Amino acid sequence: MRIRHLTIVAALSALAVAACEPPTPPGDAPSPPAPGFAHAMTSDLSGYYLPVGEAAAGKWRLHHLFVGQTADFQDWEGGTRSATFAPLMLEFEDTTSAMVQTELGEARSVTARVLPTSYAVSDTAVSFSGQSPELGRVSFEGRLDPGALATARRNLGGDGVVMTGRLRAGGQTLDGVRMTWWMGD
Repeated sequence: MRIRHLTIVAALSALAVAACEPPTPPGDAPSPPAPGFAHAMTSDLSGYYLPVGEAAAGKWRLHHLFVGQTADFQDWEGGTRSATFAPLMLEFEDTTSAMVQTELGEARSVTARVLPTSYAVSDTAVSFSGQSPELGRVSFEGRLDPGALATARRNLGGDGVVMTGRLRAGGQTLDGVRMTWWMGD
């Protein structure tokens, strides 16, 4: 009886081992799942975050980082997406393009809007990753100063720095990118 029991255990073990897939060689390891989209904000961060000073990668200068309303994040994360608008996006301008007159004043005629492939936003941090035909892979990691943002919001904008971060665009890394807040129109 003991031999039959050991034989059954050995047979079941052999079947279990045979059912397992062989380990994936290191060079063929599957890619980790792409980070998704998440927001965990308890206050209103919406508005335009404008660089203080120069933030450029080649001929492309960062014009702004846009943060939408909570409802915009909920829609995006729920699957309602637009090809031209996201609750978190970066816009660059081509500094070699002509200046044109718009209803808001003068602006560059060529811009590149980068929509997210992933993001995470909280009351104190912004993490963005996207892809652009003009700039390639674009990412931004920023730290928000909630006190400075609250002051800027009370003053309807201003020159105070509310976010500092690292921008990667056009194959370049820009550390210490500082931004002020503007509510937009």
